[in-house]
Amino acid sequence: MALGDAILACLTERPMTGYELAKTFDSSIGFFWKADHQQIYRELSKLRDRGHIQGREVVQSGKPNKLVYTLTPEGRTALRHWAARPSTPASTKDDLLVRLHALDSIDIEPLRTDLMARLEHHRDRHANYERILKKRFPDGTAEGRLDLGNLLLLRLGARHEQMVADFCEEALAALSTMTGKATVVPLEEGKREGKG
Repeated sequence: MALGDAILACLTERPMTGYELAKTFDSSIGFFWKADHQQIYRELSKLRDRGHIQGREVVQSGKPNKLVYTLTPEGRTALRHWAARPSTPASTKDDLLVRLHALDSIDIEPLRTDLMARLEHHRDRHANYERILKKRFPDGTAEGRLDLGNLLLLRLGARHEQMVADFCEEALAALSTMTGKATVVPLEEGKREGKG
């Protein structure tokens, strides 16, 4: 998948400015497809050159004018063509996993510290997914294909983060058994980073 495909997918929801697209990446699609704002703006230019999107200037008083991007028929065709191809499973590149592979040759304490940080990171991300799910889908159901796609993505994200948090707890418990040091103390809700 290319960044352009992700942008085209976002523009199926509604016309957006580059700023709105960047915010959409920050708050939704960015959970599974990372792109910084400069990358998004560069890709918008390429998509315009290919005729996949068009920009309409909106005049604003007291503020700079803005460009609102919409998907063209050619863009919809390109998105459908991309979506019809088989997806490629994501590859995992994670230095923490390499450290676990080399467990007999590394110091345990830095690994334990890293695992604890990862545990909190994934607990926080899981809580964020759950908050979004409750806000957007309070009864757990979706209306229409777009909502169903977003509901399924949020559920996958929540499950993934919970699974990784569970793995971190399991790894920490195994390290504790091996070294005789207890390390994992589950934090109460609201006591995690940024919540109290």
